[in-house]
Amino acid sequence: MKKDHPYHDESMYKGAPPDSFAKAKFLRDNMTDAEKLLWEKLKDNKLKGFKFRREHPIHIYIVDFYCHKLKLIIEIDGGYHDSKEQKLLDAERSEILKFQELEIIRFANEEVLGNIEFVIRKIEEKI
Repeated sequence: MKKDHPYHDESMYKGAPPDSFAKAKFLRDNMTDAEKLLWEKLKDNKLKGFKFRREHPIHIYIVDFYCHKLKLIIEIDGGYHDSKEQKLLDAERSEILKFQELEIIRFANEEVLGNIEFVIRKIEEKI
């Protein structure tokens, strides 16, 4: 997105590179079942009136869900996040995002698919 674009808000994207926006669109078009389920609960300001964005570029990353007003990131993790290597990468990513003054809450795919009410309650607690 160009800097002169009327919807460009640098603070919302934290300097995301231009190619991130095309990648984010691809991810929005190919969401997992868990992401689709949670999106149904978040979209259209359904959760306490807060606007969430899905597959949102921030810095060099694309986060699953983001509420700019709350500075809250929600990540939905598939099974590959259980590997030692991925845990280290996730920890590094989380530190960089926290440095941007953002809060992150993570759920496993199974949590979202198996107990969406629990997930929503946990998100509401953060709000």
